[in-house]
Amino acid sequence: YDRYAERFVITQFRQGPNGFLIGVCQGPDPINDGWFTYEFPSGSFPDYPKFSVWSDGYYITSNKNSGTAGTSEVVYALERDKMIVGDPSAQIVGFPLPGITTSGFFSPLGFNCSGPELPPPGNAPIIYMQDDVWFGVNVDHLKIWNINVNWTTPGSSTISTAQQLNTTPYDGLFDGGSFSNLPQPAGGDIDALQATIMYMAQYRRFPDYNVVVLNHVVDLDGGDDLAGIRWYELRQENDGDPWTIFQEGTYVQPDGHSAFSGSICMDSNGNIGLAYTVVSESIFPGLRYTGRFASDPPGQMTLAEESFGEGNQINPSTRYGDYSQMTIDPLDDKTFWHIGEYFSTGRKNRVGAFKIAADLAVDVGVIGVTTPNLGTFSNTEPITVVIRNFGLEAQSDIPVFYQVDGGAPVNEVFAGPIGPATTAEYTFTTTADLSVEGTVYSLYASTGLLTDLDPLNDDYSTEVTHIGAVDLGPTALTSPQSDPSLGLGETVAVEISNFGGADQSDFEISYSVNGGTPVVETVTDAVISQGVLEYTFTTPYDFVDGLGEYEFTFTVSQEGDSDNSNDVFSTIVEKLLCQPEQDCSFGDGIEILELGTINNNSGCDDGGYGNYTDLSTDLAEGTTHDMTVTTGYGDQHVRVWIDFNDNFNFTNSEIVISDFIIASGQVGGTFTETMDLVIESGVAYGEHLMRVKTNWQATVPANECQATDFGETEDYTVNIGAVGLEENILGENDLILNYLSGNQFLMTFQSDVFNEPLIVTVHDIQGRNVIQNWVYPSSGVYQYDFDMSYAAEGAYLLRLGNDESGKVIRFVVQ
Repeated sequence: YDRYAERFVITQFRQGPNGFLIGVCQGPDPINDGWFTYEFPSGSFPDYPKFSVWSDGYYITSNKNSGTAGTSEVVYALERDKMIVGDPSAQIVGFPLPGITTSGFFSPLGFNCSGPELPPPGNAPIIYMQDDVWFGVNVDHLKIWNINVNWTTPGSSTISTAQQLNTTPYDGLFDGGSFSNLPQPAGGDIDALQATIMYMAQYRRFPDYNVVVLNHVVDLDGGDDLAGIRWYELRQENDGDPWTIFQEGTYVQPDGHSAFSGSICMDSNGNIGLAYTVVSESIFPGLRYTGRFASDPPGQMTLAEESFGEGNQINPSTRYGDYSQMTIDPLDDKTFWHIGEYFSTGRKNRVGAFKIAADLAVDVGVIGVTTPNLGTFSNTEPITVVIRNFGLEAQSDIPVFYQVDGGAPVNEVFAGPIGPATTAEYTFTTTADLSVEGTVYSLYASTGLLTDLDPLNDDYSTEVTHIGAVDLGPTALTSPQSDPSLGLGETVAVEISNFGGADQSDFEISYSVNGGTPVVETVTDAVISQGVLEYTFTTPYDFVDGLGEYEFTFTVSQEGDSDNSNDVFSTIVEKLLCQPEQDCSFGDGIEILELGTINNNSGCDDGGYGNYTDLSTDLAEGTTHDMTVTTGYGDQHVRVWIDFNDNFNFTNSEIVISDFIIASGQVGGTFTETMDLVIESGVAYGEHLMRVKTNWQATVPANECQATDFGETEDYTVNIGAVGLEENILGENDLILNYLSGNQFLMTFQSDVFNEPLIVTVHDIQGRNVIQNWVYPSSGVYQYDFDMSYAAEGAYLLRLGNDESGKVIRFVVQ
């Protein structure tokens, strides 16, 4: 809604040809006033567009040209003045974002005007986060560019170099950039919406300064599965001045759920509202909100969390809630309106509204209980409450009372005074009996001012638990971590949390792997109440089972433990894909390999590894194929894997030749033998990586990362299909990757039979996700340009596809 023109605006991105479709209402009534419609081209597909209102244009940011965002048009200005009056000559101007760093998917944002007053034309700000976990970014910061568009001479329009605002450190990367991050009660993880300034960045003008509020998601604990919201208030003293960070904070959902997909806005009094999605393994995706008064301590969301709508089912997709939004009501400039997605008997949008600003002269209430909150309590516990003056006038002599479990109220008087829009603590002189261990006590507190004009916000309820003195549990694995080099003698270390009310020592802890025999040891060091201790086992673990997932389970045992539900903690450690080095200089390894149409006379590859993924052959499922290998030394064992699930990890279930011995017992010479390569029925169609590995005088290790003294490893591509019955659903054309210079790449694939969106992923040789993004076709042609200048030198794997089929290619960053 463009409040300054009193017009609604409807937008849609388009492919074939790529661009934007815009509708601007011809008057304030979107039902009856009719619409002016416009089409604007964008070159490549403008994924994930976000719109904002500025005085001289409608501004659009998009996730396009990620690899060349500093030189390609990724931000657009539309000629607002002409669009409002239906002038078909309205223009579009595109801009790059010079100096930007991206991490695959990216989403900057234009400042959106709110409040009653527009800024002067020009200096339209565009903002984006820069995370130091992205290669090439040394410190966490925000970048702000200013656009000055000239509608008379569009070619003279400019975008500035970026102002850099260093922030408090944060971690905004989840799962290497993947779209699957935050756990639900069941099903797959959902997208945390990383690398995105969330919609909208709301700008407004005050008499002495200009302000903008914005937010993005952050990883709270480094585990890539618990999200919070980093939010900012930036200020500018005068139009055109640099921006500064007035305050910033990280909102952590108080019950331990993920909070993400945030939307933030400021009202005319400087109060801030924040709405967001919550999700975890115990709650379905739902919509909640919080906020803060302008006078509250900086960096804190002080209002108790409230709900717009609780979900009752999982999200069946990874993608979630991209277009949530919060804005301010143009009539009172105080009511926050929010729309977001949640799941309640299907995927739905829900609208909610709330207000923070005071409207009444006399209005006080209890907004929190400071003590007690959690502990081992006595029969004389002090009760401290927080009182807020919501009203416009100072107040004194405020009646206040509390009740425990609905019992008799304890009535006292808070003398005050307490000023407008401020808070104060009050500790009752009468204490409470909370002495029964394990009991959850209900506390209710309220003010009772007879002249209060809004009694609905007078009271506050909470629960406090008298925890047991003894309550221990393992909570986090610190070693080992997922890595391709995991081997023998790996250190095992775990964090132990003391949830109880007394310090603890001399207790048992154990670990087991994949349900094996537990290793039991005794912890002699003390874990203080509510504290955490890192314990390192004296018995290490040997990773001898090759690639795959290892489930570590930890158990703490302490006599008298009051809560056994937190005594056990499990987590997964992975051994990932690697590129082993071996010695084939004496003839060990693969001199020639023949399979289908592949006939590769490779000799000994440098370091004992050969990348031949540009060589491909078709293989039928449910069929035995002949693979012929020539070696230059005898007694060579051969093992072959095909990565049927395209996760760039080779597992035991993907072995197609287990252990074939060429020239058993022989020494030097040239030996050629043919072996059976069996493709079982029901394997996944499409292109997959095939790894062939040899070892001298011994079976090839089940772990394809494990190096041996003599042998060789070669990677190829195979295409699985039922020959004569069904081909790759993407068609038979090759995936093409062009090197553009400076480690910039352009992926192109043309399908004659498929025209649906696909996902492109790039992994390093350790299996870590480097890039993941949607690619949208134009008449069957898929193109995606990306930047690897930030990445370490070495080999990488690119896949384009969906859950059913895909194309893969290996490339090198130099």
